[in-house]
Amino acid sequence: MAELVYPPVIAAARTMFRVLDWKIDLAGAEWVPRSGGALLVSNHISYLDFVFCGQAAQPSRRLVRFMAKQSVFDHRISGPLMRGMRHIPVDRADGVQAFQHALRALQDGEVVGVFPEATISRSFTLKRFKSGAARLATEAGVPMVPMALWGTQRLWTKGRPRNFSRSHIPVRIRVGEPLRPEPDEKPDALTDRLRDRVETLLVQAQQDYPDRPKGPDDGWWLPAHLGGTAPTPEQARQ
Repeated sequence: MAELVYPPVIAAARTMFRVLDWKIDLAGAEWVPRSGGALLVSNHISYLDFVFCGQAAQPSRRLVRFMAKQSVFDHRISGPLMRGMRHIPVDRADGVQAFQHALRALQDGEVVGVFPEATISRSFTLKRFKSGAARLATEAGVPMVPMALWGTQRLWTKGRPRNFSRSHIPVRIRVGEPLRPEPDEKPDALTDRLRDRVETLLVQAQQDYPDRPKGPDDGWWLPAHLGGTAPTPEQARQ
């Protein structure tokens, strides 16, 4: 099927990166397979995370089909774009249909993007991972490529206004070595391994990050355990 929508969207995103002067640093893109099915699995801290996850697959010339909530597909503006890019709608009242859709895409050799935390983390730390990614990888027989994003929360996240000014905000994208299910490995055990990999990449991205809060009022984007004023995981759950 011809890709009529996705390439122009990628071109528009790259133009936006240049115009707004976001300092994107990508490492580990070579781990994204150049062919065959794969799951790209990332932490989730921003409404724009899918844009940056997709960029991680560009050096391998892959287009990522993201799993996203149904309401995004129902929107009059985003809906046609999401369908045109062949992303995968997730109706939380009927998760089986989304699972089967993603499974077919993986079996057809597509790269599918998953945020196993399901929602944006308000604490900017890793939440509990749902086991769907592990079950998909096991059933489809494909690798899971872990990755972590950092800095995207400063652009647009829950409870904060968008920052689309020419703000020179750094964004770190870290991709790790793929992992595959071990023989007879249970989904929960595989999910734990996956989460550990993403956690390691997230810590690396945070350590590599060049910016610090400019003062007490700017500490909102830094997790509490790193000295910021973001809510703790316990506060975020409440």
